[in-house]
Amino acid sequence: MSGTAQIGVTGLAVMGRNLARNFARHGYTVAVHNRSYARTESLVAEHGSDGEFVPSESMADFVASLARPRKVVIMVKAGGPTDAVIDELVPLLEEGDIVVDAGNAHFPDTIRREAALKQHGLHFVGTGVSGGEEGALNGPSIMPGGTPESYASLGPILEDISAKVDGTPCCTYVGSDGAGHFVKMVHNGIEYADMQLIAEAYDLLRQGLGATAAEIGQIFAQWNTGDLESFLIEITADVLQHVDAETGKAFVDIVLDQAEQKGTGRWTVQNGLDLGVPITGIAEATFARALSGSVPQRAAGRAALPAHAAQWEVKDRDAFIEDVRQALYASKVVAYSQGFDQIAAAAAEFGWDIDRGAMARIWRGGCIIRARFLNRITEAYERDQDLPLLLADPYFTDAVASGLPAWRRIVAGAAQNGVPTPAFSSSLAYYDGVRAERLPAALVQAQRDFFGAHTYKRVDREGTFHTEWSGDRTEAEA
Repeated sequence: MSGTAQIGVTGLAVMGRNLARNFARHGYTVAVHNRSYARTESLVAEHGSDGEFVPSESMADFVASLARPRKVVIMVKAGGPTDAVIDELVPLLEEGDIVVDAGNAHFPDTIRREAALKQHGLHFVGTGVSGGEEGALNGPSIMPGGTPESYASLGPILEDISAKVDGTPCCTYVGSDGAGHFVKMVHNGIEYADMQLIAEAYDLLRQGLGATAAEIGQIFAQWNTGDLESFLIEITADVLQHVDAETGKAFVDIVLDQAEQKGTGRWTVQNGLDLGVPITGIAEATFARALSGSVPQRAAGRAALPAHAAQWEVKDRDAFIEDVRQALYASKVVAYSQGFDQIAAAAAEFGWDIDRGAMARIWRGGCIIRARFLNRITEAYERDQDLPLLLADPYFTDAVASGLPAWRRIVAGAAQNGVPTPAFSSSLAYYDGVRAERLPAALVQAQRDFFGAHTYKRVDREGTFHTEWSGDRTEAEA
């Protein structure tokens, strides 16, 4: 006997609770379950007016309350807890049922789980959900993987509760098995880069201008009316203008300067290394968080390391602010370009058919990296779906080129004045590397052949070669 609930959520911490409420607000009957029944009861008691909830104390009752094919959304901590819930669920489900993992799972786990559940005739849908607790309640960006068949059944519900931009849902089918969680991972990696670049822009304005946090907040608010318009720029303006009630100081000045991380940035960087994709902006942003938390090393560095840096003297305040703005925009474009390169490389590696333009489109609303210029990225991939480099799209080529002198001035000035800008600097280095006619990698490969007989290729003829460095230095085809 099938139940009546159209979708179920198990795991009712803040994200699961808000997703369940979002489903209910959109007219769906929602089965709700939590390991601790008190949390289920409080959801229904506090938010029963949002819509129709069917609470269950046991997992068996929860599954029984769902209409077939059952659609179960798991919202618990990634890793072991997710596996434990799946193990409890699977014996209770029937062929054709759909299990959705909407947590921040590592995509190899999703690939493993999808293959295992397929053996039971079940659809496993690894789904990225971005937007935090507010997005979960009011409309997130949703990135589901799994089978096309599961999306035919599940997709309309997810599209219904997702954010909308110009009437278009910020949700689309991403690709098979782990594709959804992979794209969410890269989204988070880009988020790391974006946040670090904004922090560096703030630091540059503070060091270069001697401006207060509130004054810099006003600059960010102004930037948010132009090409840099985004959720992260908007909240930065808000945070910088906030005053700590206890001390009366700028809030940002009473926050300990040690940034934490939950692991998605590390996963993105590790995968970039595995795929051989230079995601330098994301990597430097991740390492910057690690450096901020390196307490003994920073203490030793402050005590012992000289700066030999100049005192930054900005002669034209408005020109300097504009230089930082242009450098920030150019560096952001590099971070997104690298992230989309990583998505393309993974699609080729894992056999995923991922529409990069569609990914930019669903990131326009609901998610943390939502920004005005994502429209431009969508348009770039509409012009050329096989675009090998986002920076090579005419719009972005022109946009970055116009800011290039400012970008160089800022990075050079930061180096001369001892202001660390790892993400700005590495992004510019990548830009110069990817546009270079010839790179010093030729010397690296020659060195590799010298000490390890790793061979090399020539510019003037086909084939692979090795030089007898320890002998008569004759060259032979390998």
